[in-house]
Order: sequence, then C-alpha cells, then structure tokens
Amino acid sequence: MMLARDLVQNRKLRKLLEHQVIAFIPAYNIGGVLNRGCCSRANQNGPEAYGFRGNARNYDLNRDFIKADTRNARSFHEIFQTWQPEVFIDNHTTNGADYPAVLTYIATQPDKAHPKIGAYMQEKMLPDLKAYMDSKNILICPYVNSIKNTPDDGISYFLDLPRYSSGYASLFHTMSFISEAHMLKEFHERVNATYEFMQGLIGHIDENYQEIGKIVMAAREQAKTQKEFDIAWQLDQENHDNLLFEGYEAKYKPSEITGQNRLYYDRNSPWKKEIPFYNRYLTTKKVKKPFAYIIPQGQERVIQNLETNQIEIFTFQRDTTLSVEVSYISDILTSTRSYEGHYYHTEVKLRKDKQTLPFYAGDKVVYVNQTRNPYIIHTLEPEAQDAFFRWNYFDAILMRKEYFSPYVFEDEAARILEENPELREKLEERKGQDSTFIKAPWMQLNFIYENSPYYEKTHNRYPIVRLNEEMSLPVN
Repeated sequence: MMLARDLVQNRKLRKLLEHQVIAFIPAYNIGGVLNRGCCSRANQNGPEAYGFRGNARNYDLNRDFIKADTRNARSFHEIFQTWQPEVFIDNHTTNGADYPAVLTYIATQPDKAHPKIGAYMQEKMLPDLKAYMDSKNILICPYVNSIKNTPDDGISYFLDLPRYSSGYASLFHTMSFISEAHMLKEFHERVNATYEFMQGLIGHIDENYQEIGKIVMAAREQAKTQKEFDIAWQLDQENHDNLLFEGYEAKYKPSEITGQNRLYYDRNSPWKKEIPFYNRYLTTKKVKKPFAYIIPQGQERVIQNLETNQIEIFTFQRDTTLSVEVSYISDILTSTRSYEGHYYHTEVKLRKDKQTLPFYAGDKVVYVNQTRNPYIIHTLEPEAQDAFFRWNYFDAILMRKEYFSPYVFEDEAARILEENPELREKLEERKGQDSTFIKAPWMQLNFIYENSPYYEKTHNRYPIVRLNEEMSLPVN
C-alpha cells in the first residue's frame, strides 16, 4: 500500500507507470487477515498483531494455486488471467535459519522455465535487483533452503511447483518471484526491504520493458507448437555452483529444557564465505503432447478450472467413436497424512493402452495448440508433479465398484479357464511363484475375475484420454 501510494503521489516514481501496468492485491488471504492476533508465529519478531497463515477454511493458500480448493485461489486465477502479467511477485515473511540478509527470494526455477526466460532472469534481472538492493544497503540472497541443518553445508534452489504462486505463474511464462522477508529482523526492516525489492523490480521493468515483453511473448507463442514437456524434476545433488553467503556461526549449547545440545546462531560471530549452491534440477519425466485431450462432461471441477484459466474448450455436438490412448494407474504411493486437505499421491505409474471408445454429445475437447499449453499438460497428465490426479481429483477410479461371490463364481471361473488355456497357464505360473497365492482361494478366483470380461473396465482407468492423431472432430 505504501508503494501504491508513492507511485501515484511521487512525481519521480510516477514515470515508472509509463511503460507498465501494475496490479496490486493488497490482501489475498482475507480470512487469515481477519483472524488477527499476536502469537501464531512463535519465531517471528513482530509486529504486535498480524494475520494467520490459514484462510477461513484453514487452507494454506500458498499450496493451493494449482489444486484450487479455495475461492481465494479461483479468484486469483481470474485476476491473473485477466491481466496476463509478464512479471509477478508474491511477498512473504520466511522462517528458518538466522543470517544477516533481511530478505531472500525465490525466482522461477530456471531448469523448468523457458530457456530464454530463465537466462534473462539469472543473467540480467537478478543481478540488477541485487545491485539495486546493495545501493540501498539491504542485503539479499537466494531463499535459504538448507541442505542439512544449517546454511554452512550449502543451500538448494527451491523447486517452485505449480502449487506455489510462482510455480503457477511460470506455467504461463511469467517471470515470477516470491520475496521472503526474514522473520527475525525488525518489522520496519522487513517492510522497507520488501518495499525496495518491489520498487527495484519495477524500475528494472521500466528500463527493460521492451526486451521483457518480447521474451515473454515469444515463449508463449512457442508453447503453441512445443512438442515435448518436462513434468517432473529432482535436485541434482552431484553438481553445484558456489554462492558467496553471509551467515552467523552455528553453535551448540545445553538446552535449559531438555539438557541436550541445542542449536543457536551467534550473531557476534558473523562469517562470509562461499558455500555450495545446488541450483540445478534434473528432469525425471517428459511427455509428448497429444493432439487433444478428451474430458468427460461429468468432470465438472476440471472443466471449471480450465475455463477459469482461459483454456479454450470445445464441445462434442454429437455422439462419436474414436481410437484414443487410455492410461491406467498401474501403481501408486499415497501420503499417509493429510496435506492441505488431501492425501497427495507421491508416486504414480501408468500403463497405457490404445482403445476405441464412445464419446457423447457434451463431452469436452481441449486442443493442445494454445499459449497456455504448459497449464494444460501439468494439470491433465497424471504423472506431472502437481497434476489434478495427484491432488485426488479422480480418486473414485481407484476403488472397484463390483465384486463377486466366490461360491457363485467358482463354476464360471472353471468355465473361463477351460476356454482360455493361456489364462490357466498364467494362473499356474503365479501359483508356482507365490506361496501366499497358492494358499488363498479368493486371490486365485480374483486373478481369474480380473482377467475376465466381468472385470470393470473403468477400474484404475484415468478418465481423461489422449487423442494423438490429428483429425477433424464434430465439435463447436
């Protein structure tokens, strides 16, 4: 609000509005702002009162940008897609280690950004921001995501997946930042550092608006014809750069509570040295884009999210039959504890099949020829790290709806084996390999059932299919 005021009232700053539109969301977490108190962040140095991290439904909004459980996130999508910003910044207060820097930042992870966007941010935008903050005597550094207990052993670049604001924004080739004012600094220092970081960024945009516009526009246009997309990454732990870092010496002393050694940072022992900076991520999964995705009309939540994010959607005008690529969930690992209202699927493996299926008037078609292709791919491909499937949008497919009564199915199972010698051979092979299986009649009957026409075709079948061949479809 201070910056908005000054941009309007200060003539020297008003010129920054000549080449850019600046849209402010002063309070995003409305419910959290109203839930005001003194003590929800035990480690934070003031102010006297502040809002709460959870929203009115106790969701952490900075985990909700892609899954969109909240009205806050859906409203943000509408605002973001209306303005389609080239640059985005989300201001936070951080926790973690103690160090001299007043503010740290998360910039769009370059290995998952468009190459030209990643290069521009790392080689030009961030150095300019650092120089501007140095001119204001404000120490900043990359977000302190410690590899071990303290920064001394190195830090890693934060992987901003689409659940986070900057990760969501980067799906649309927006240059994105999360600023993190350090919790232990005085409140006025945190406010000033955040103010100057924003002003420094706005000043950089003013001087480079044409180049930024061209880079972002080119990346968005290229997304239309991009053939392959990275959808999962892991930190490269074998290679690192060095980062000149200012820290405080980490020491240990007996705890007055537990009697065991406890960590503390000695502000009387500052240091400045190069530490390992693990700033590269390796792609662990790629997918080739299909010609189109077909979405059953009953998947209303998916369709609404796509519409809110201005994805162009077409509708079948009549029933039709198509040969498509179908995915089955062949293996899955799921978190055993709730995370932001979900039991997130941590690992997903697919089995793919080509099938001829009926589709109905009213079903939806999303052609993958849009500037927003990264959003389409990252939400609809089940193996993408923040796909809708990972966030339990389709968990109903993971449970069988029909079973059998063993005493009834026995005779039918015998008939199936008699007519299918290959299945009998597989059954006997399984018996020979699995001592538990051979002693479990129900498991053997279920094996036959799952390999028979009675087994439901929709069990574990991902409902959104890929149309890989380019063709004309009966859609409006």
